[in-house]
Amino acid sequence: MLDYKLLAALAAVVEQGGFERAANALGLSQSAVSQRVKLLEARVGQPVLVRAAPPTPTDLGRRLLNHVQQVRLLERDLQAQVPELEGARPERLRVAINADSLATWWAEAVKDFCHQHNVLLELVIEDQEVGLKRMRAGEVAGCICAAEHPVAGAQGLLLGAMRYRALASPAYMAHYFAGGPSVSTLAQAPAIVFGVDDQLQHRYLDALGVKGDFAYHLCPSSEGFVRFLQSGLGWGLVPELQVEGPLSRGELVELFPTRFIDVPLYWHYWRNGGTLLAELTRHLRRAALKVLVPL
Repeated sequence: MLDYKLLAALAAVVEQGGFERAANALGLSQSAVSQRVKLLEARVGQPVLVRAAPPTPTDLGRRLLNHVQQVRLLERDLQAQVPELEGARPERLRVAINADSLATWWAEAVKDFCHQHNVLLELVIEDQEVGLKRMRAGEVAGCICAAEHPVAGAQGLLLGAMRYRALASPAYMAHYFAGGPSVSTLAQAPAIVFGVDDQLQHRYLDALGVKGDFAYHLCPSSEGFVRFLQSGLGWGLVPELQVEGPLSRGELVELFPTRFIDVPLYWHYWRNGGTLLAELTRHLRRAALKVLVPL
């Protein structure tokens, strides 16, 4: 029989990124949290954590965390059916999401859901190419990412695509592409890349026939990325949804107007996540029809 106080300690350590923060979140001493994790490991007969900085779950730890996520959501359904169990505290829902969705369509998509269901969101920012790893690790209940195939115990829904266009400032274009952008000049001009997992600029150049390394700035912020473009530091791919204003005002211009990249976005969520995740899925499906490119 699983002891859910011990599982809660494991979840807090992983979600908070360490024993000290987990202790603060649970209202316990750090030694008490450590003892609970050790007792859990003794009961299951193997480690559940890799004690690094930050701590990461073992394979068994991930399975236990996945279980905890789903139990929390099912308990909420039970509370709604048994008024005597229902508390006034809002539910905190952890979701992994790519920064560009957060900077554009996400808030409008979930605002009514959060108000109606008394939900507090805790967002974990990951590149759309790798966000599913957070679900695999049992850290989140849902994930917005570009991966088509869900992890075991979850299911995925294609929401649509976010269209990215290659943009730069007029000053940058005049400096690097005086005669207009070309494959040869683009290979020599500095770009802007969101982070080490961001492959959009690489894919764009590859499609144009530009092979090998290229110079780029790293800027892990959606808003900062656009600022870098406007300042003339480089060219880069950004969502249409994010730059309608700068494009209409002439602050940014397209390198090749007929070339763009559509990045599919999937919503992944636990199959046994109860009515809360099912309702969030309905909200996201409706919102996506209004803002994302259909595929």
